[in-house]
Amino acid sequence: MRQYQLHKQGEAYVPVITEQPKPVPGPGQVLVRVRACSLNYRDLIVARGRFGDKTQGRVPLSDGAGEVEAVGGGVTRFKPGDRVAACFFQDWIDGPFEMRYHGSALGGEAPGMLAEYVALPEQGWIKFPEHLSFQEAACLPCAAVTAWQALVVRGALAAGETVLALGTGGVSIFALQFAVALGARVIVTSSSDAKLERARGLGAWEGVNYQRTPDWDKEVWRLTDKRGVDHVVEVGGPGTLEKSLASLAAGGHVALIGVLTGFGAPTGSLFPLVTKNARMNGIYVGSRAHFEAMNQFIAERRLRPVIDRVFPFEQAAEAYRYQQSGGHFGKIVVEIP
Repeated sequence: MRQYQLHKQGEAYVPVITEQPKPVPGPGQVLVRVRACSLNYRDLIVARGRFGDKTQGRVPLSDGAGEVEAVGGGVTRFKPGDRVAACFFQDWIDGPFEMRYHGSALGGEAPGMLAEYVALPEQGWIKFPEHLSFQEAACLPCAAVTAWQALVVRGALAAGETVLALGTGGVSIFALQFAVALGARVIVTSSSDAKLERARGLGAWEGVNYQRTPDWDKEVWRLTDKRGVDHVVEVGGPGTLEKSLASLAAGGHVALIGVLTGFGAPTGSLFPLVTKNARMNGIYVGSRAHFEAMNQFIAERRLRPVIDRVFPFEQAAEAYRYQQSGGHFGKIVVEIP
């Protein structure tokens, strides 16, 4: 079978197609014919060598969906023909997060999904809503579960509240879709007016071009009649956190998710969390139980992930470059024929 591995070229790692033996499912394992994978910003971080010596030869990408081909002894949750997606954390089934779960994160500490066949323990697979395609289901494990945990699980988002979503990548667009479906108002930021218009087409209440309006926090404050927003989907990190806190309403909630602006210290004071009696949660995807609850919501509301572009399996490296460009709106998918 064909399988991608990360091989070092210069200062970074690139996905390279290799030939590997087709996996045979052992006891308790499920063998899946992978039909599609999707990219996340985390995959770029992995390719930059953030996992050190473990990166060389690692199978990339956490997100993938496909069809069960065979099951090992003792498997009861799945049968051949089932349509499934992989869970980002293979070992985080339910309950509070534990540090040991990091070792089961696909595409990082554990081998990922960018291969024609993948065998994983049955606990690490989940059936996805019937109305979704393989390509759409492949968008769910990381970005969608992250947005769900940020707004619904940890944020307890309620109808009538206001959400600020930074950018138009996978997490932010899922946050927009979930928030609109739950009756919230959403403000989206972007450097592109065309992307802001697309966000409005998905139900965004307002859009702010942060390139034309560098003090976008002041514009958010104005749009909310100087009240602020109830939730911030913070994917930027240290370079945007100060403005996110300035945009926050009293008693509001910041879901700290991404590091698009780097891994350094925040550029501003965290004291607004105190003065506003606000709270901030660190969000790193979610459990299988979160995934299951989200899938039920997606099925009930007939939601569909927003896919910007689909690349053929042979062009995975081009998909990486497109993700790096930041030109996408929603998700980038690699199709495996």
